[in-house]
Amino acid sequence: MSVSAFEHPFLSGLVGDDETGKLFSAQVEIGAMLAFEAGLARAEAAFGVIPADAAERISAVCSTFQPDMAGLRQGTGRDGVVVAELVKQLRGALGGEAGKHVHFGATSQDVIDTALMIRLKKVCILFIERLAALEKAFGEIDAKFGTRALMGHTRMQAAIPITVSDRIRAWRDPLTRHRRRLDAFSENGFAVQFGGAAGTLEKLGGKAAEVREALARELLLTDAPQWQSQRDRLAEFAGILALISGSLGKLGQDVALLAEIGGEMELAGGGGSSAMAHKQNPVAAEVLVSLGRFNAVQLSGMQQAMVHEQERSGAAWTLEWLILPPMVMATGASLRLAAELAGNVRSLGK
Repeated sequence: MSVSAFEHPFLSGLVGDDETGKLFSAQVEIGAMLAFEAGLARAEAAFGVIPADAAERISAVCSTFQPDMAGLRQGTGRDGVVVAELVKQLRGALGGEAGKHVHFGATSQDVIDTALMIRLKKVCILFIERLAALEKAFGEIDAKFGTRALMGHTRMQAAIPITVSDRIRAWRDPLTRHRRRLDAFSENGFAVQFGGAAGTLEKLGGKAAEVREALARELLLTDAPQWQSQRDRLAEFAGILALISGSLGKLGQDVALLAEIGGEMELAGGGGSSAMAHKQNPVAAEVLVSLGRFNAVQLSGMQQAMVHEQERSGAAWTLEWLILPPMVMATGASLRLAAELAGNVRSLGK
């Protein structure tokens, strides 16, 4: 059993999304952390900060290293972060001189934040693709049914007739804007975090900026000065997630109401009832509403997590770990369910 519905043995069939979930698996997260350590070693070797042979050894071992997960769990409980134990284990696997050079000049937050950026960049690519596919699907529905009539409703009361195209525009246009928001964010939002103990990269001296830039290139991230206590980029990304799931929640609410009215929308599939065999419940539409509201609530927590005291906050940082992954999962599930709904439209309008 899991306390998270997104990973629950059966609730995940309703609100989960396997493709998104893989990017937040422990295996992928550890892989991103090891990519940071390998990339850092190569970047530092390029500027003579550590020996080239040590960097080669670190890079080779990071590509195959499998940590003791039980040890990582114990270390996290002790240290508050996983990196101290991970680096300890990695140094043990490296041995010799190479072990002394791994993680040089870095701190735990550099590893964790950069590993998050690596994975969020992949999430962004996935969500852009899904949004574009949804826009296309709504365009096809519009081409097929757009000229048909629907009764427009304002404040839950019948108003005047509109066309199916009018309703689809209200579903599709926000998704186009959200896709463009993700495109714009991806230009410089996914930045390497590399600041060392207190954000000053004091161990690298005059080579700090060059090493950081090289590290960003290694990891295909944007180069930016350390942002360890400046959490606006994560709050901004969370805001885009909430916009996406909120707009899809509006879609779900409309579809559920159309199903209630009857005669204006025909969908394939639908959920069965244990008590009423004749029913087809608008399950996907209902869950879109729930996920949209879920992310709206979580967004306030990401705003709270912006309040980092001084150079680093353990409390605010931990709050991000509790909130952001579920927001990503909720958005991935929303996009999956919306695609299913769009694919199940058999008739719309009269």
